Amino acid sequence: MTPTPRRVRAGLALGVLSVSWAAILVRLADAPALAVAAWRLVLAGAAALAFALLRRRAELGALDRRALGLLAGAGLALALHFATWVSSLRLTSVASSVALVTTQPVWVALLSRALLGERIAPRVAGGIALAVAGGAAMAGGDLALGPRALAGDALALAGAVAAALYFVAGRRVRARLSLGAYVGVVYPAAALGLLALALAAGTPLAGYGARTWAALALLAVVPQLLGHSLLNWSLRWLSGTFVAVTILAEPVMSTVLAIPVLGERPTATQLVGGLVLLGGVVLAASGEPAAREVAADEAG
Repeated sequence: MTPTPRRVRAGLALGVLSVSWAAILVRLADAPALAVAAWRLVLAGAAALAFALLRRRAELGALDRRALGLLAGAGLALALHFATWVSSLRLTSVASSVALVTTQPVWVALLSRALLGERIAPRVAGGIALAVAGGAAMAGGDLALGPRALAGDALALAGAVAAALYFVAGRRVRARLSLGAYVGVVYPAAALGLLALALAAGTPLAGYGARTWAALALLAVVPQLLGHSLLNWSLRWLSGTFVAVTILAEPVMSTVLAIPVLGERPTATQLVGGLVLLGGVVLAASGEPAAREVAADEAG
């Protein structure tokens, strides 16, 4: 049954609100960044794998070695995305981190040009220039906060690049797989990658308090499973560009949520730079066909 336009937009709004809680829940989890990222993907990956085995077993069985290799590569890129972005939230503000990691469509365009030889449309090029200007303004504002904040900004940008790598690596496989089968392989692969990173770094994965475990569980359920599922569901009924632009409300909502929950208020420079940056991403996303998938897969 086709849902009403009002129901579709309500689902999209709930999806954006759900992913907007990701940065807040990361901050509320009193655990090392790698542990937070690992548990988010372990819990979400277990649910995704169970669904895929129950409902998408035929698709999984038809995957050849090359497809599995691409999916594994996409999973490792996703692991790197969460490792760097969650780490950034330990060093810089929610406003800066979420705005900078939302530049994923810009990096998809640049990587598609560098790795696949795809042409960058004039509108995308203009959006990239605008996003760079906004990012530079935000970094300049964070300079006053010290090198720690700038390191967090750099990690957030690294998270955006890793998310773009995830998209580029998995794009061809995703074209012939359902979402359930795709995340049923990629999420567990990312979870294994994060667990390996955490163990190699000697990061403790247990011994947390009840509030931290609650935050970790909510992080897997609300932004990852509920939020991402609703965003991908909305793509069945709405244009990719409309969804991509709507998802850019995530940095705004995360910043607003951080005020009462974390007591964190953005500076004037962060606000102005963030608006310019998001304007550039809107321009780039509206001219980039890849915005349809990367927006839904990589919010929050």
